[in-house]
Amino acid sequence: MNDAPTPGFDPRMLEALVCPVTQAPLSYDAAAQELVSLAAHLAFPIRNGIPIMLTSEARETD
Repeated sequence: MNDAPTPGFDPRMLEALVCPVTQAPLSYDAAAQELVSLAAHLAFPIRNGIPIMLTSEARETD
């Protein structure tokens, strides 16, 4: 059994990442482990500390 901690997302990455659809800034939702684009109404998942910036993996937000 592997008890190593799961690597977390480094919020400093937000300085370099933008929404792939709108090029707008993203916000970090630590509780949901997502990067949220308010402009595109999309939330991109973060898995094992890595943001998945594919629109096919994003979920729509309200």
